[in-house]
Amino acid sequence: MAEAPAEGGVFYVNDFDLSDKRPWKKPSQLVEVSADSLAQKAGWNGATPPKIQWAKPSTEWFKMAFRRIRREVLSKRLEKMVPVLTERGTITQGDPVRLLEKVMTAPTNTWGYGWVQAGQGFLGATPELLFRAQGSSVETMALAGTAKPGAQEAFLTDVKEIEEHEIVVRYLTERLNALGNVERDPRGLCQAANLLHFQTNLRVMLDQTMDPGALVTQLHPTPAVGCLPREEHWLTKLREYRTQLDVPSFFGAPFGFIEPGQGNTCHMVVAIRGLGWTKDEAQLPSGCGIVGGSAFDHEWRELRLKRESVVTMLGL
Repeated sequence: MAEAPAEGGVFYVNDFDLSDKRPWKKPSQLVEVSADSLAQKAGWNGATPPKIQWAKPSTEWFKMAFRRIRREVLSKRLEKMVPVLTERGTITQGDPVRLLEKVMTAPTNTWGYGWVQAGQGFLGATPELLFRAQGSSVETMALAGTAKPGAQEAFLTDVKEIEEHEIVVRYLTERLNALGNVERDPRGLCQAANLLHFQTNLRVMLDQTMDPGALVTQLHPTPAVGCLPREEHWLTKLREYRTQLDVPSFFGAPFGFIEPGQGNTCHMVVAIRGLGWTKDEAQLPSGCGIVGGSAFDHEWRELRLKRESVVTMLGL
């Protein structure tokens, strides 16, 4: 469907470029399950969790993208861009669908998500909410800046990480100010799945109710997964880098669900910290924000930490 139905009970599934013009998917039947009852409802048919043989990611293409993006940032033409590195592997046995059990017991401060069909799919537990909307009330967050939990003291005064975070806050505030009166909480910390992030919550009462799909196009992609300025020239460059780096289309895309019942809450998350697969190929993407203070070794380490957090969370 091109627009969300009034009665809810519908999923929003799209790629990063929002190329699906009918992204609202209404299932013929909704079945609510718990983590304990999932296997029984799903009928695993003896399938076991997957075993994956990972290949070490190459630095060459990502380093080239990093250098070009940083050159644009230092020249003041670009403020921020998020390139993505994808580690790949071969599924040697088992079924990735079984990882939904891990997703349903996702760590604190994350939202589980997943979509599976015809031998391919993606799933994960994201710490990033694109928005939660009910009627005219909309909540969102800026989530940017990353460190290991043990590095909290240094993280709180890290100029680069604060700059990266505040870029996202400013973007969201400007976009939401066009829709209504925005309230911003102080910058805080969020620990999710063995990583520490800066988090700022924002709220807005819309001047008029908007279709959730229109809110998606208003906010996505935020600079947490995209670029700033959000101009067509830079969005085109971002898409070029994603193509060159062969980034799975689900990564960084909006994924959502509207609860059944008229006027019920729409939950829309950003599909990061997840795993994708097509037949026996597994994809494990991670992204990092390039700003003026970025250094390659630091960003390369951050990419690894993010992938490791996914592997740990999924028990891989």
